[in-house]
Amino acid sequence: MPILEDLKEYAERVTGLKRPGKRWAPDLARPRKPQTVRFKDDGLVPNHPRWPLIIYRGAVDLDGRHDPAAVIEDLFEANGWGDTWRDGVYDYVHYHSRIHEVLGIGRGKGRVRFGGNRGRIFTLKAGDVAILPAGTGHQCLSADDNFLVIGAYPPAGTYDECTAVEERAQALKTIPKVPVPRKDPVYGAGGPLLKLWKKAK
Repeated sequence: MPILEDLKEYAERVTGLKRPGKRWAPDLARPRKPQTVRFKDDGLVPNHPRWPLIIYRGAVDLDGRHDPAAVIEDLFEANGWGDTWRDGVYDYVHYHSRIHEVLGIGRGKGRVRFGGNRGRIFTLKAGDVAILPAGTGHQCLSADDNFLVIGAYPPAGTYDECTAVEERAQALKTIPKVPVPRKDPVYGAGGPLLKLWKKAK
């Protein structure tokens, strides 16, 4: 699926077909109350010491006129979150120690565990968005065949992928240093993310 999606994305970006564009994509964001969950360090996955995972249910209007993946990409990019990709979520526990990540669901449904092996399982479906502060463990437990995730990252930070206990010591130093993004990937500068992550102690 990733190769097919990469080809679709390339064609859409070249032609502009099936894309709302960064100017109009924010109009497809639906107001939603954030669901927040904080996770403790479980010995393998540090999670974030202060900031919660944020989930917006049904936050993106996938109106059928546009490719759902393109809608989510344009929305994230309009709010300064880039390096987008189309795929799924890895089926093993991992986290990023130097960057935050946003996951938007373009199609299908999947069960994803956040927070590591002692975390919580969430069923994510088309239109949902999950924002993971650096250090948040994540793993796909099961998914529909057509489950499609669009990921993106804020401009500050460096992508890494941590899976082993040997990476913990360094991760514990880098996770708290990843700055608060300038914009919420769904709702922009006035979005809940900035308040939730700045006020969280």
